[in-house]
Amino acid sequence: MMRQPRSTMNIAIWTLQVLWGVFFSLTGFGKAVMINAALWNQARLEVTWFSAVPQDLFIFIGVCEFLGGVGLILPAMTGIKPKLTPFAAIGLTLVMILAAGFHIARGEYNFLPTNVVLGGVAAFIAHGRLFAKPIAPASISTFRLVKGLAVLGALFLVGFAPAWYRLTHIH
Repeated sequence: MMRQPRSTMNIAIWTLQVLWGVFFSLTGFGKAVMINAALWNQARLEVTWFSAVPQDLFIFIGVCEFLGGVGLILPAMTGIKPKLTPFAAIGLTLVMILAAGFHIARGEYNFLPTNVVLGGVAAFIAHGRLFAKPIAPASISTFRLVKGLAVLGALFLVGFAPAWYRLTHIH
């Protein structure tokens, strides 16, 4: 197995991939569990723009963010289909562009810096993994599959804990 040489750029991209992957996995999972009516109604009271989005679209956005977050980490980390990582980053960039457009249309300009930073870094990850520091594919092995399942399990547990708490503590 040939290891990629360490470079500042590669370390920077990996760091951002993990941070953005965890962030989008957790926020996406939080949105995806809004299938529960009590959670959805409570969330709409807490965040004003949620009321402007149909519940099904909100859940779909959550699923896209969750899968994009997992896609930033898992394929690159395991070496199994690593070309999926830049495509996940492109997808997340598109989600942030659409979110920015939504907030501009509603006059909610305070959300734009967040959308620009999240989308800009996702675009940087996409460029980095497509052109600057692509990851070579690796052969499938039991170790790589177990490593991938462990990461998925950890993301699920960390994402599920707050959702479980909210599900069990809403009156």
